[in-house]
Amino acid sequence: MTKKAIPTPIATDQAPAAIGPYAQAVKLGNLLFTSGQIPLGLDGEVVAGGVEEQTHQVFANLKAVLAEAGAEFSDVVKATVFIKDMGQFAAINAIYASYFGDHKPARSTVEVARLPKDVLVEIELIVSINVE
Repeated sequence: MTKKAIPTPIATDQAPAAIGPYAQAVKLGNLLFTSGQIPLGLDGEVVAGGVEEQTHQVFANLKAVLAEAGAEFSDVVKATVFIKDMGQFAAINAIYASYFGDHKPARSTVEVARLPKDVLVEIELIVSINVE
């Protein structure tokens, strides 16, 4: 009989706490699914500035969650990017590329009417991780 993998929540105090009833990420087998990260600082407040500052903060939060799970951006297999204004795609895309370098995970980018706390960008990831 095959055992079913048990989902394991991942949490770190190096990224803002969840603002609802969800985990920062969930590990299942060799996959890690991050919740969408928005540009909150550790104090739970939206970072000051525009889309560039917000996108960098989202990546800082994702990096912290990935590190807690023993992963990094080169382990990402799929990213979903939610943006408030497709007119800001180029700025977000340039910052996105700076974090992934030569690594090119699959990606979807979607313009949405509204994001939590009225932020400009949210990103979630699916990551391949080592199984202990």
